[in-house]
Amino acid sequence: TRVRSSAASDVYKRQHINTVYKVQMEGLMRLKAMAKINLGLDVLGKREDGYHEVRMIMQTIRMYDILDIRKTKRPGIVLTTNLPFIPTDSRNLVYKAAEMLMEEFEIEEGLSIKLRKFIPVAAGMAGGSSDAAAAFVGVNRMFHLGLTEEQLMERAVKVGADVPYCIMRGTALAEGIGEKLKRLPKVPECYVLVGKPGINVSTKTAYENLNLAGIGKHPDIDGLIRDIEDGDLYAMASKMENVFEPGIIRQYPVIGNIKELMEEKGALKAVMSGSGPTVFGIFDNRDKMAAAARSLRKSGLAKTVFATDIYNRDGGVTNDK
Repeated sequence: TRVRSSAASDVYKRQHINTVYKVQMEGLMRLKAMAKINLGLDVLGKREDGYHEVRMIMQTIRMYDILDIRKTKRPGIVLTTNLPFIPTDSRNLVYKAAEMLMEEFEIEEGLSIKLRKFIPVAAGMAGGSSDAAAAFVGVNRMFHLGLTEEQLMERAVKVGADVPYCIMRGTALAEGIGEKLKRLPKVPECYVLVGKPGINVSTKTAYENLNLAGIGKHPDIDGLIRDIEDGDLYAMASKMENVFEPGIIRQYPVIGNIKELMEEKGALKAVMSGSGPTVFGIFDNRDKMAAAARSLRKSGLAKTVFATDIYNRDGGVTNDK
């Protein structure tokens, strides 16, 4: 039994979507924009351009926003969303992604995009980046542009460092500022409990709370890769670590409380994802995860509680040409 937040449950009450990237009916293209977690996250240093060098193991999970895209005769992009505080102009990454391709290929028709958000905002789960990735894929397919996945990813990095990964999806090593990607073997089957407290943490805040010189032990990213390659879930879970976690927990102790509860209730390990504040726990048993989700809901520590599993991609079509 999956336990979900009320908003996320609404997604799953709708008709099942058979394809990962789209359903077409009467000119509608429907796309899933899936969330990610970081099985491991390390920051190596700050570059001259102000960006930070990172090494991360990224993993897609079955938690997603939905984009409905339609062609319109009137030129331009009309973006609507179910959350009133989300911008619907060029400040939105979905708008930026669609606009980039439409300008490059001089597309004269317009687009109507309806974005339904279920991934928590400012949560360290790449919701905005995944929405942009879905827009790149959707425009590519809608207008038969014929761009390959690699060509889409080359454009996507101009919108955001995580967007190329969100096009690739699955299990991957991300380096550089997050744009240098290497696909890894599938993570062993497991279950993921997501808990987000009622706070938001910006990436800027996460870096401000990170003392690079004071990091005594960095996450063992190479060890994580070996465990994934060996298919050893328990060894992998034991090495999961996020270099941002100590500084953010000092500022927001509730994150540590959620971690402790998940592990007390059977998580192999619980770790903060990205720059936080979302915590995810890895479980080897669905029933344990469901029981932990009930306990987390009852505790009141998390505003969003979502029980799901990992998503491992076996290829996928990104264009219709």
